[in-house]
Amino acid sequence: MDRYGESEHPARVFNAPGRVNLIGEHLDYNGGYVLPAALEFGTTLIIRRRDDDQISFTSTNMDDTRTISINGEALNRTDQWTDYPIGVISELNKLGYRLSCGYDLLYQGDIPNGAGLSSSASLEVVTAFALLSMEGKETDTVEIAKLSQKAENLFIGVNSGIMDQFAVANGKADHAILLMCDTLEYELVPFQTGAYQIVIANTNKRRGLVDSKYNERRSECDRALEILQQEIPALTYLAQLNPEQFASLQDTIQDETVRRRAKHVVEENQRVLDSVKSLRAGDLEAFGQYMTQSHNSLRYLYEVTGDELDALVEEAQRIPGTLGSRMTGAGFGGCTVSLVHQDSVERFIAEVGENYEARTGLKSDFYVCGVGHGVHEVKGGK
Repeated sequence: MDRYGESEHPARVFNAPGRVNLIGEHLDYNGGYVLPAALEFGTTLIIRRRDDDQISFTSTNMDDTRTISINGEALNRTDQWTDYPIGVISELNKLGYRLSCGYDLLYQGDIPNGAGLSSSASLEVVTAFALLSMEGKETDTVEIAKLSQKAENLFIGVNSGIMDQFAVANGKADHAILLMCDTLEYELVPFQTGAYQIVIANTNKRRGLVDSKYNERRSECDRALEILQQEIPALTYLAQLNPEQFASLQDTIQDETVRRRAKHVVEENQRVLDSVKSLRAGDLEAFGQYMTQSHNSLRYLYEVTGDELDALVEEAQRIPGTLGSRMTGAGFGGCTVSLVHQDSVERFIAEVGENYEARTGLKSDFYVCGVGHGVHEVKGGK
């Protein structure tokens, strides 16, 4: 390892994927179902023991490095990428998993930063899985997802839901994950795309609005829930309502904006369940239609898309062979995900890219990928 020099201790290699949410946006904090899938690219971690109590972090993608002590040093934030693995170590310490020795960690990431494909969750999950493996501890991937989410919430200070870490930790090739974010009950749903491929398009827009608007939407949903609880005291999440129930109660929400936010949540949750039925029936065309309906709801009811994401979806829909297209992630930039026939992928990338740049002045990046495995050790890695 050129970054650290020679060592008698063998290196081990671990990998955690990025994730894309196929459908079910802004439902994780509203107690609903989501349908993410792990991607074939992600974060690779090479790790080996040290003979002292130092933990050293470096990356082939970033210039920043950091070294901390496993004993005595306060784990503090520096607002660098190293906060994510250090946040994981902080949570491991709280759970009583104090490391027995120091480690060298070298990260290589293939996930575009800021694209909404969960580079941070991938970094957190691969760190937790690798350190627990090196220490000979149990690697329960559901618990690793929960621990990694806590690192993001408490150490990083981002109030995210569980979906990203859960998909990164528990994904399976050629399957999506139907996850109930409230209870963490989940099941693997076959995602056999046949002649169709997943095409992710990155707006490459700076995402300055995301944090403030994300918190604003959460607060609007909380307000809707408080109003509806006056009618149904046992209601704990908006997504517990079905569309018929919401239709009968929506007039109790007098603020039109708040009512639209709640309507998206309830209808999007039903869309996830309906889309899973279409996948199980092998009806990709219906699944694609649900994807597009989801984008329209996020555009008009939840208002988290923006000109760039809308332009990418509109241009995608012009290409023959596109079954469906939608924004994925928090919105206001980031990526779209489309289901495109393999014979149309080259045309899709060329024409959508050209038309998007003409409309927005921005160049889009495209990633054609399949659905990969969750976090795992890469056997035979050197």
